[in-house]
Amino acid sequence: MAVTRNLAKGPLAPKEEPPAMLSPLFTDFYQLTMMSGYLEAGKDQQNSVFELFFRKIPQQGGFCLLSGLEPALEYLENLRFSQQELDYLSSLKLFNQAFIDQLRSFRFSGTVWAIPEGTVVFPHEPLMRIEASLPEAQLVESALLNIINFNTLIATKAARVVHAAGSEGQVLEFGLRRAQGPDGAMSASRAAFVGGCGATSNTLAGMKFGIPVRGTQAHSWIMSFADELESFRAYAHRYPDSALLLVDTYDTLGSGVPNAIIVAQELREKGHELAGIRLDSGDLAALSIEARRMLDEAGFPEVRIVASNDLDEYLVESLRAQGARIDTWGVGTQLVTSKQEPALGGVYKLVSIQEGESWRPCMKLSSNPGKSTSPGVKQVYRAHRDGRFAGDLVALDGETPPQSGCALHDPLYQTQPQKLQAETFQPLLSKVMENGRRLRPAPALTEIRQRGLDQLARLPVGCLRLQNPHLYPSGLSDGLFELRQRLLTAHRV
Repeated sequence: MAVTRNLAKGPLAPKEEPPAMLSPLFTDFYQLTMMSGYLEAGKDQQNSVFELFFRKIPQQGGFCLLSGLEPALEYLENLRFSQQELDYLSSLKLFNQAFIDQLRSFRFSGTVWAIPEGTVVFPHEPLMRIEASLPEAQLVESALLNIINFNTLIATKAARVVHAAGSEGQVLEFGLRRAQGPDGAMSASRAAFVGGCGATSNTLAGMKFGIPVRGTQAHSWIMSFADELESFRAYAHRYPDSALLLVDTYDTLGSGVPNAIIVAQELREKGHELAGIRLDSGDLAALSIEARRMLDEAGFPEVRIVASNDLDEYLVESLRAQGARIDTWGVGTQLVTSKQEPALGGVYKLVSIQEGESWRPCMKLSSNPGKSTSPGVKQVYRAHRDGRFAGDLVALDGETPPQSGCALHDPLYQTQPQKLQAETFQPLLSKVMENGRRLRPAPALTEIRQRGLDQLARLPVGCLRLQNPHLYPSGLSDGLFELRQRLLTAHRV
């Protein structure tokens, strides 16, 4: 296990100043007080291993889609204290000069193992493993949880919406104005793309992440003209090959769609085609069915119908069941805030600590079984059978990998283990950072997105259900379960 023992030494500083959001002060205050305490107690050189995982899938879903790993690695790679930040900490009159001086040369110089971004993941599986000195590993806890929790939450929500929209529907992320602040909007746009959304309305996210950008027009555009038809003509004149007209400002079927058809005919006469119309209110199922009929009868079957208006995966699924003729779904508030369950309960726990030449496995106990953790450094093995994922095994790092079958022990309760049979088992955690530096360039966001789509296609179909999904098999190996039981017994009084 490669773990650094020197807090003060690390990789060379990056050429550019990292963004303010990557500041080392983006952390809970107690991380800094513990860091100072470690120095005072002579534990600042002590090596440790922490693991990041979550306990429960949001909205009683069947899977989570891991997102945020690359931003997390960027944060770790650029982590250092500026003079302004050191001056602020000094002004608090809580930290001694020795600690401030140590922070001056701070760099993250640990080793990180992680599951690739865009992988489907499940509760109690380590998503990241941080091997570093206690102060280093402690400082980064809050930021890593912030990044991984939110990005994974939104990518998972996006994947659910995209699945509900079906293979022929496209989902656009339109949530910038309702997101939780500018930083939340940017992270949500990126994570939604990882989750399968085809484009975003967030122009800055388009520039920064290379996500396709899309937009229509606001009701204010329509109302700024003397009449609706004039507004449509002006927009189509400016964007003859991509005009998408908002038809519900006044009367969707009485004027909006008929005026859009007039403009579509005028565009065709000039060698262009209307791209689509958008419905933003009313009975979206009934309106889309009638709008489709009107467009088809007028000779415009290729004109797309876009729908928005506080959509989520449940409403999308319901509208499709009602026969709605919607081609593209603009999803905003419900997506970028994951409104039904707006947080992923990810945690970051110490699992092993070095004492002299040996390592001691650590676990947190609780009267609530759901809050207890599993000790020791771990690997996750994914079982493959008949071209699909069959289950996951969480094992101690160094345990003999399973070959064709294994037992899965429930991580919380002492029940009879499940039997898992498979053709192959694939380790999911790989080393992605050593001595504070990434071992390979960050993959393109399109590559991460495609991984997510491929992963979801290999899940048991029942895991994708919105209601009462199939419970994906996941559990502890014999060796990990035995270690957990041994420590539970040792710590009982």
